Amino acid sequence: MMTIRLTRGGAKKRPFYHLVATDSRSPRDGRYLERLGFYNPLAVSHEEVLRVDAERVKHWLSKGAQPSERVQYLLKEHKVAV
Repeated sequence: MMTIRLTRGGAKKRPFYHLVATDSRSPRDGRYLERLGFYNPLAVSHEEVLRVDAERVKHWLSKGAQPSERVQYLLKEHKVAV
């Protein structure tokens, strides 16, 4: 099954996440098919918190990909039209 989820990057105690489309069986930070955006939970006021390519997210959802709980929350909270 395909899933849209977050992969962790960044330094110790400074997380940064990429929003990716991947096979649900692959490891969290493993291989992915396409990078769809990013989420920066520690962004200061002038930095971007979330960037999503809504067109590609719609594409993957139409192909049957399931977003993770956190991705669903982020898309809804930041009012990304998908």
